[in-house]
Amino acid sequence: MTKRHIGIVLFPGFQVLNLAATTVFEFANLAVEEPAYRVSLLSESGGGIASSAGFSVETVAFSAEPFDTVLVVGNNYVEPVPPGVIMFLQAAALRSRRIGSTCTGSFILAEAGLLDGRRATTHWYHARAFQRAFPKVKVEEDRIFIIDGSIWTSAGMTSCIDLALALVEKDLGSEIAKSVAKKLVVNHRRAGGQSQYSALLDLDPKSDRIQTCLAYAKANLAKDLSVEHLAEIAHLSPRQFSRIFQAETGQSPAKAIENLRVEAARLMLEHGRIPIDTIAQDVGFGDRERMRRAFLRAFGQPPRFMQRVAKAAAVAV
Repeated sequence: MTKRHIGIVLFPGFQVLNLAATTVFEFANLAVEEPAYRVSLLSESGGGIASSAGFSVETVAFSAEPFDTVLVVGNNYVEPVPPGVIMFLQAAALRSRRIGSTCTGSFILAEAGLLDGRRATTHWYHARAFQRAFPKVKVEEDRIFIIDGSIWTSAGMTSCIDLALALVEKDLGSEIAKSVAKKLVVNHRRAGGQSQYSALLDLDPKSDRIQTCLAYAKANLAKDLSVEHLAEIAHLSPRQFSRIFQAETGQSPAKAIENLRVEAARLMLEHGRIPIDTIAQDVGFGDRERMRRAFLRAFGQPPRFMQRVAKAAAVAV
């Protein structure tokens, strides 16, 4: 078996969670008869490089050594990186089979001119700034990872694991990738088009009453979730409930329930071949037209388009 050399580019202040990708390659080696990957941590000068957490990791200096795959990581704050990093990535793109980024590392690839005209993603928190800074990039902010030819980009934080699992699946097959995911106690590679964040996390209610109410709503999306019914669960009057809900979540109850239903519908679209009419019923929209309008408000695209994108991403991987 050919051993693939993975180079991971670090720089001072890199976000340490990005190194979780190395564990995917480590466990992939354990899952096959002969090691499939060799991983090197790289930096411009070599030696110890301080992480975002304050401790340092050892790296080797950039060289002309060829790599199968080169990944550049992100940092907590989008800041300029040394010109030497940009030059190395530009050269690596010419001699490597694949080049990619995790988290805000996409800013660095874009600065190197490697994402012009390509589809890419990044941490959702920085996506709008990314698009403004690099208008030639086709930013898809609500994606876990994106593959555009030889360029791979992932969203923020733990999505580096999804990207690494997708690389392993591409190289060694789905069974090996599933085995690695199982040992890491993570879901087997979330689909590239899956939402980066949860509607419940976005709401972040403060009181137990509103948290309980939202947990009930998520578990019973197909039921009547009117303000009156939710207020009864929260043991409040409808007027009190609406006021407290808005104050704690920043959304009206109706908007929050719509977001929960959209999220559930989108996951069903991405992970199966369930008819759209059935999904609309199962998540509480009632009919496909109401669901279509909700998707247009949330994503600017109808469910059918989202379904096609998810299928295309699955085929690409």
